[in-house]
Amino acid sequence: VQLQACGGGLVQAGESLKLSCAASGSTFSRFMLAWFRQAPGKERAFVAGITRSGGNTYYGDSVNGRFTISRDNAAKTVYLQMDSLKPEDTAIYFCAAKSTILTAPFSRDTDDYTYWGQGTQVTVSS
Repeated sequence: VQLQACGGGLVQAGESLKLSCAASGSTFSRFMLAWFRQAPGKERAFVAGITRSGGNTYYGDSVNGRFTISRDNAAKTVYLQMDSLKPEDTAIYFCAAKSTILTAPFSRDTDDYTYWGQGTQVTVSS
């Protein structure tokens, strides 16, 4: 499986961006999906995640209420809608995928994810 993220850019505080991550392969619906981000000098951190069916979503505390994750299994794509962006959201954003059984508990741990996209830069100016 290969993941290709896009949609990053330079925006001003308060504006919005929508990231996309398209997957190759035929097993997309079997994957738990997540977005992580890494700011300069910091560790990679969980941003948002979604279960295989899309029925459950999870968010990091700093983005809860501002970001929305969604997936389209037919299009093999996961999205991250980012609203009310803040300068502290500046980072490289990575999509990640983990093949799981349907009942697997959701994971926020980077070590649990097998497949990673190349990252897309998001810069928010004040």
